[in-house]
Amino acid sequence: MTPTQILATDTVLAATGGGSLLGSVGVSGLAFAMGFLLFSGLRGSDRMKLDRDKAGILGIVFSTLSASASGMWGSVASGAAEVPRGLMEGLSFGSFGLGAVALGSCLMIFIPKWKNLWMPAFLGVGAGWTFAGAGGVWALATTLVTTMATKLGGM
Repeated sequence: MTPTQILATDTVLAATGGGSLLGSVGVSGLAFAMGFLLFSGLRGSDRMKLDRDKAGILGIVFSTLSASASGMWGSVASGAAEVPRGLMEGLSFGSFGLGAVALGSCLMIFIPKWKNLWMPAFLGVGAGWTFAGAGGVWALATTLVTTMATKLGGM
């Protein structure tokens, strides 16, 4: 099992014993809601205003929830993660581990001034999946999101 699948399994097992704030929304429901918010903000909703940082963070949160939900949601996040990993590992700069890919993803999301918010959002979706696989300090973000989702949605 991958670290993401182990994290999702541990979260589901831990959440079965207690109640949740939103009832039985589940991780798939939370992933759908986060994806809808991200998509609405990117499309220019008057209620959901995005900037580069919000787009990147929402992408990371969506990806983390998608990885925990697995199925179709996990495939979306996994596919998005292949782009930055392929770009960085495919270059002839030496050996890139997932930690370097996670660092590079954060730099690409939060440093440039993006005119089009689709790029930091897409990179954020890929980064959330990469964080879980990279472990270490990168997995803290995914653990935080998954723990909060457990309390909110009763996975």
